[in-house]
Amino acid sequence: MGELEELYERHAGEVAFFIVYIREAHPEDGWVLADNRRDGIELADPVSLDERAAAAEACASRLETRIPILLDGLDDAVASAYGGWPDRLYLIGLDGNVAFQGEVGPFGFKPAELAHAIATELA
Repeated sequence: MGELEELYERHAGEVAFFIVYIREAHPEDGWVLADNRRDGIELADPVSLDERAAAAEACASRLETRIPILLDGLDDAVASAYGGWPDRLYLIGLDGNVAFQGEVGPFGFKPAELAHAIATELA
């Protein structure tokens, strides 16, 4: 998150940054990753908004992010509309349209590309 946090700090007051917490990618009752278990991350897939909010709060704490977090609903409408699984960067332009859509993460999660798109949008 380091590069993204730097962008957030650099553009405070110019760009509204949000993390949208969507469906848990590797729940204990789904596609479990050994690395998650080793790191003490063991979450069941949330079945209520309260559970999803608790998972998002744990994620924010673990990532040590100051970027505000929004929750996708249990219907996963945001993830479906934006193809956000497992993670993806977007910039919504001043005109309300998508100005930048990053590639699918984790390999397509490239904050430097978002930085370029922000500079272009603000120019």
